[in-house]
Amino acid sequence: MAVLAYRLGKREINQYFTIKHAKLISLAIVTLLLLFHTASRYHGGGDSCEWLLSGGRYLGENVWQPYGCMMHKYKSIEAKSCLTEKRVAFVGDSRIRQLFYSFIKLIDPGRREGGKKHEDIPFEDETVSVHVDFFWHPEANNSMKERLISWTQELSEKPDVIVVGAASWSIKLHSGSSETLQQYKVNLTAMAAPLERLAEEAEVYWVLQDPVQEDALSEARKMITNHQLQLYNEAAADALNGSKQNGRVRVKLLAASRQAAMETIAQAADGLHLPESTMDVGAQILMNSVCNKLLRPIDGSCCQKLPPPNLLQKLSACVFLGSALVLLVLNVLGYNRHRRPVPPDVESLEEKKPAIAAAPPGPEAPFQALCRMGVIMAYFYLCDRADVFMKEQKFYTHATFFIPLVYIFVLGVFFNENSKETKVLNREQTDEWKGWMQLVILIYHISGASAFIPVYMHVRVLVAAYLFQTGYGHFSFFWLKGDFGIYRVCQVLFRLNFLVLVLCVVMDRPYQFYYFVPLVTFWFVVIYATLAMWPQILQKKANSSMWCMWYLGVLAKLLGLLLFIYYFAYSEGFFQSIFSVWPISKLFELNGSVHEWWFRWKLDRFAVIHGMLFAFVYLVLQKCQALSEGRGEALFQSRISKILMFLSVLSFMAYSIWASSCKNKTECNRMHPYISVVQILAFILIRNIPGYARSLYSSFFAWFGKISLELFICQYHIWLAADTRGILVLIPGNPSLNILVSTFVFVCVAHEISLITNDLAQVVIPKDSTALLRRLAGTAMVALLVLLLNWGSSATPGA
Repeated sequence: MAVLAYRLGKREINQYFTIKHAKLISLAIVTLLLLFHTASRYHGGGDSCEWLLSGGRYLGENVWQPYGCMMHKYKSIEAKSCLTEKRVAFVGDSRIRQLFYSFIKLIDPGRREGGKKHEDIPFEDETVSVHVDFFWHPEANNSMKERLISWTQELSEKPDVIVVGAASWSIKLHSGSSETLQQYKVNLTAMAAPLERLAEEAEVYWVLQDPVQEDALSEARKMITNHQLQLYNEAAADALNGSKQNGRVRVKLLAASRQAAMETIAQAADGLHLPESTMDVGAQILMNSVCNKLLRPIDGSCCQKLPPPNLLQKLSACVFLGSALVLLVLNVLGYNRHRRPVPPDVESLEEKKPAIAAAPPGPEAPFQALCRMGVIMAYFYLCDRADVFMKEQKFYTHATFFIPLVYIFVLGVFFNENSKETKVLNREQTDEWKGWMQLVILIYHISGASAFIPVYMHVRVLVAAYLFQTGYGHFSFFWLKGDFGIYRVCQVLFRLNFLVLVLCVVMDRPYQFYYFVPLVTFWFVVIYATLAMWPQILQKKANSSMWCMWYLGVLAKLLGLLLFIYYFAYSEGFFQSIFSVWPISKLFELNGSVHEWWFRWKLDRFAVIHGMLFAFVYLVLQKCQALSEGRGEALFQSRISKILMFLSVLSFMAYSIWASSCKNKTECNRMHPYISVVQILAFILIRNIPGYARSLYSSFFAWFGKISLELFICQYHIWLAADTRGILVLIPGNPSLNILVSTFVFVCVAHEISLITNDLAQVVIPKDSTALLRRLAGTAMVALLVLLLNWGSSATPGA
C-alpha cells in the first residue's frame, strides 16, 4: 500500500503541476510583487537611506542587517578614501563621544580612547587630511545652539558631516522634570533653523537616544528611565521632522542604532554606555550613509543611487522592443506556425528525438524567442540594477546550509525512476549528478557557506567535478562520433555563452564576472584543438590492427596537454601576457586584471584532463568487455568490487578529515588540484559499482541537471543580489517565505531561458557550412563593434 500511494502521489504531482503551469504562476507572482513594491515606494514613502537610518535586525550576535538594503562593512582604506579632505563633527554627550571613537577607529583601527572625558577631542589623519572632532555639549541648550550657529557663518570652517545628540544629561541634572522636557522641545525647535542651514551643504544627523538598563544604573542616574528617553526622542522627532524640502527630511534622524542597542543594552556594564560592538554598528551606519553614494560598494546598496543605463544597455532594449514589433507584424500577417522542438543537450552523447518530427521553425521563431528573452532580461534588470526590489546581506549558520540539504535529499529520493540503460555515467546519471551538485552549490551560495572551510573545500570538488564531466563528455563524443565539424562547435559555444553574453550587455558586467562559463568555454576549445589536430584518432581507427599505436597516440596527445597545463600553471607572467592582449583581455579581465581568471583557471587545471583520461580508460575497458554493465550486475568481479568500494569510502572519509583540518583557504587550494580527482573517482565508483545503484536515478535531480548551466548563471541576479553579494528580497519581513517564492520564480526563469537558447540555436546556427561561415563573419563584426563601443565608453572621462 505504501508503494502504491508513493507511485500515485508522484503521478498526481506530475499530472497537475507541470512546468507550464509553474511558469504562469511565477509570471503572476512577479507581476503582483512588482506592483506591490512600486506602490510601496511611491505611496508608502522611504528609500534605502531612510531604511538604513531607521531600523533593522541582528543576524546572529554582531551582524547588523538594515531593513531592505545591504550595509557595507567599511575598512580603513575605504573610510580614508571617502573622507579625504573632509571635516566631521560629533556634538553631544558621553554616548556621542563613544560613537565618535567608534567612527575614528574605522579610519585608524589602532586608535584608543584617551583625553579628558568632559572636553573637546580632536582627531586628524594627515595622510588624507581627514579631521574628525568631538565637541562636548551634553545638553541641547544655548551652548550647543551657538556652536551650530558659528558653523553657519561665511568665514567659518564648516564640517561636511555633523552628528549631534543629547538628552540623558538633561534628565539627570533636572531629575526628569516635565519643565526640562518642555525646555528641550523649545531648544530643539530653535536649533532646527541652523541645522537646516547646515544641511544645505553638509550631512546632518540627530542621534536618537539609546535605551538604558535601568537595573544596572547607579543611584545618580536612576532618573534616566527608558520612558523618559522615549519622551525626549519623540520631542526630537517632532521638532526636526519639520525641516523638509520637497518632502525629504533634511536633518536625518539616526534611529537604527537605538534599535540595535535594545538587543545589547543588557551587556552595558554601567547600564548607560553600550558595548563597543553596538557602537560599531552605529559607526558603520553613519559611514554607509555618508560614503556609499561616493564609493558605490557592490555590497552596500543602502543610500546608493544606481547609475542610468549606458549605451549598450539602451541598444539592447531597442533590440528586444524591435523584436516585439516585428513579431506583432508577422502575427498580423499570419505567420504563427512555430512549434518548439525538443531541446537537445549538446553536452551529452544523445539527443531526445520527438516521436513526431516538429515543423521547421517559421520566420517568427527568433523574434518570439527574443521577445521572451526581453521580458526575462527586464526582470533581471529590475532585480539587480533598478531600485525596485530590496536586498539583504548573507549570514552563514550551519542550519541555513545543512537543513536545506536534507530537504533536497528527501525530494531526490522521493522522485526516483528506473534507468533506461545501466552504463557507467549514462545520460540520466550525469544529469542527476549535475543536478544535485548544482543544488548544493546554490544552497552554498545563498547561505554564505564559503565562510566555513570544510564546506568550501567540498564545494570546490563539485566545481572540479563539473569540469571533469566536461572533459569526459567531450572526449567521449569526439572519440565515438568523430564529428569535428564547425556546426557541432558552434552549437556548444552558443549553448554555453548565449545567456552570459546577453547578461554582459544588459547587466553591464564583464565576461569574466560569470567565471564558470569562460572556464568551460576555454576548456572545450582546448579539448577540441587537442583531439582535432593531426592525427585525428577515433575509435573506429583504434579498432584496426594497429590499435596499439593509435592508443599510444591518444596518450601522447594527453601528455602534450598535460605539459601545456604545467607550463601555463608555473609561468604566470607568460599566462598574463597572453590573456592581457586586446581584444582577448576584454573576455578575461576583471577590474582591469586577469588575476581572477588566473586563480580560477589554476585552481582546477587538472580536472578536465582527468575527465578525458577517465573517458579513454573507460571506453577502452568497455570495448575490451572488461566491465559488467548489465542491469543488476556488479561492475567488476566480486572481490575487485569490494576492494574498490572500500577504498572509495575510505577516500571520502579521509578527504573530509583533511578538509576539516585545513587552517585557511590558501593552504587548502594549494592541494586541491592534485587531490580533487580522488574524491571524484570515489563518487563515480560508489555510484556505479553496485548494479542496483546503476539501475536507478533521481528524476528530481536529473531535471535540475538539464538546466544546471542556466541555474548557475541566473542565480547571480534574480536569486542572489548585488552581483551575488546579497540576497534578493521579493517578500520583505519573512525570510523563509521570501526564499521559497524567489526560488520558485528563479527556477522557472532558468528553465525558460534553456528553451529560448535552444529555439535561437536552431535558427542562428544553420547546418549548411557556407551559411554558417557567413553568419560567423557577421557575428565577428558585431562582436568587434560591441567591444569598440564598450572600450570607448570605458575610456570616456567620468564613465
